[in-house]
Amino acid sequence: MDAPAVAAPSPPRSGIGPDTRRTGRLLGVLALGLALAIFLVDAFTPLEGAVAVLYVVVVLVSARAFRRNGVILTASGCLLLTAVAYFLSHRFFDSDSALLRALVSLAAIAISALLVLRNQAAARILAEQAELLELTHDPIFVRTPTDTVTFWNRAAEDLYGWRRDEVRGRNVHVLLRTAFPGGEAAIRDALMRNGRWEGELAQTVRSGARVVVESRWSLQRDAGGQPLAVLETNTDITERKRAHAALAESERRYRTIFDTARVAILQQDWREVKAVLDAVPPDAATPLRAHLHAHPEVVRDLRRSVTIVDANAELRRLIGADAGAAAPRSLDALLFEDEPTFIEALLALARGETFFEGETTIRALSGDPVPILFGITFPSHAEGFEGVLVFAVDITERKQAQEALLAVQAELAHTARVTTLGELTASIAHEVNQPLAAIVTNGEAALRWLRRSPPDLGEVSAAVTRVVASGTRAGEIVSRIRTFLAKTPPPRDWLDLREMIGESVLLVEREMVRGGVRLIRDVASDVTLVHGDRVQLQQVLINLMVNAIQAMATVTERPRLLTIRVAPDGAEHVRVTVADSGGGIAAEAVERVFQPFFTTKADGMGMGLAICRSIVEAHGGRLWITGHDDPGAAFHFTIPTTAEREP
Repeated sequence: MDAPAVAAPSPPRSGIGPDTRRTGRLLGVLALGLALAIFLVDAFTPLEGAVAVLYVVVVLVSARAFRRNGVILTASGCLLLTAVAYFLSHRFFDSDSALLRALVSLAAIAISALLVLRNQAAARILAEQAELLELTHDPIFVRTPTDTVTFWNRAAEDLYGWRRDEVRGRNVHVLLRTAFPGGEAAIRDALMRNGRWEGELAQTVRSGARVVVESRWSLQRDAGGQPLAVLETNTDITERKRAHAALAESERRYRTIFDTARVAILQQDWREVKAVLDAVPPDAATPLRAHLHAHPEVVRDLRRSVTIVDANAELRRLIGADAGAAAPRSLDALLFEDEPTFIEALLALARGETFFEGETTIRALSGDPVPILFGITFPSHAEGFEGVLVFAVDITERKQAQEALLAVQAELAHTARVTTLGELTASIAHEVNQPLAAIVTNGEAALRWLRRSPPDLGEVSAAVTRVVASGTRAGEIVSRIRTFLAKTPPPRDWLDLREMIGESVLLVEREMVRGGVRLIRDVASDVTLVHGDRVQLQQVLINLMVNAIQAMATVTERPRLLTIRVAPDGAEHVRVTVADSGGGIAAEAVERVFQPFFTTKADGMGMGLAICRSIVEAHGGRLWITGHDDPGAAFHFTIPTTAEREP
């Protein structure tokens, strides 16, 4: 028989208060007194009914007063009292009806105890899952199909300004004055049809400001298929939208400037040049570049062979020619003697390139230099070299603005990267959570050793050392985020996987102990150093280990084993395998498990494995999943042992 469903409680903001402890003690006393009363009635009164069944009430009261061990002790005591009362009031097996009543009472007590324990476990799991919703930086709230709020996380309080007790029971979209693009009816129809919807919404916060959010809705249905609740996750993209709009406007302005600018266009005849270059054997003893630099007279002759077939009015204006004056007939007349880009254009043509661009200075009819930005389009076939098009732009006035323009573009790119930080909040929270949890665990351990009489200073020193190491790791993670914002690449170094695995195990030690997981390490003796970013690779390993621990949470019929194997994978890679003895991953989910926002966990964000694969591939390796020899799953990733493979 199933245990009754338990609603997920709101995550506590503080520890258990004195009122809660006082209530627990009173309920504990009540349970003990009730058990004694039932025993006296059952053992010393002539009542023939199944009085011992009332011990079920004692078990239920103990569920409110005690935790798991207390409930087990209470239930065991009730079973013992039932047996003692039976033997005090009846001879051994002298009445079949009395024995049957005793057995029924024992069964009822045992079943009620099992249901209470299962109910407590479910409530604890739900509370932990609700706590995870508090850790995310994205506003998350749960509402009924009629938009009444039932859950409102801390990030929603921060973004919208309303506390959870102020919004619970209210219509959220009326409160936020949500604007639905395309109409609310169409969005709700898509939600009912597909079970999910995502898009952009405009909402109003408590201060009256409007925000734009990237919203994701997920519909929960009951056993009968009827809508039960809607989980809505929002990401504030207001600043990103503003930056994107500013960037788009900037690009539109630049495109308008470019399209309306007057560009000089020349039609040139390059047939003689093409014939000369085709006559050069590909296996010539002297490379073409060296030959051209060694024989400037050849370059000069080739320049003179390029004739100008036609030129537009802008070219005439560029070189200062009058409306009735003829443009120069040879390219050599436009170029200065030491012009360097003509040789580069010849080399590009010899390589078979169809476009060459550069920056040079041409000579006006007055002899004055005119700086230009030019592009040459070469035909992709042998014909057409009599009409090679050259586009030139006078950059005299624009050269001074070039530096300012590049600075503006770099600033816009930086702004765009900063705004994408909202999309990475799930990953950042996931990375920082592990060292913070380790700091808390080791800090608590240090306090316990200090409170001993006498204090164990050796254990205190070890715990504080681990706190410092975890704090250093958190600092390294923040440093990586700063590196991302500062437009500098993360540092990479040669790493010892044995040392990195040891550090990672310390960070997840709390989860392993709590989950009853035993670690098996199998590192080959011939494993060499790998090249990569320590924090990123360590986060990949930690994420896979935490996933494995969580996958074994429900395993009871076999040992919970977490296996880490490290071995060479070819000549230039090392393979790391993280395997568990959990329930494995369904075949239909294996192909999708690395997709962003896909998860097999009820409380998962679906970002961990996608980010892990991106990190591994950025290091020149790969990440994949296979079945395990025994029940469970195994994740493998490779890391290069050579620096040449880094992107």
